[in-house]
Amino acid sequence: MSDQINPDAPEAFEEDIERLVEALKAAFGGGGASRWYHDETTETLYIELECLENMPEEEIEMLAGPVLEDTDLDFEEILLLPMEQ
Repeated sequence: MSDQINPDAPEAFEEDIERLVEALKAAFGGGGASRWYHDETTETLYIELECLENMPEEEIEMLAGPVLEDTDLDFEEILLLPMEQ
């Protein structure tokens, strides 16, 4: 086991989040704007997706569930929100 810090860790972490966002966008039909924010103090990932704007919560849960269950990212909570203008 190495005690060295991986200098690529932050970049790889962000790439993993970007992959998750793209997978979620694909699950919702692709396209549209998106952005995310990681709150380190609460270990919460906020993902805003334009495509969620007029979608019922039940449909969001049904489509996002398999994608979120398949991710290796370890957050206390991942919140999906409609994109604010």
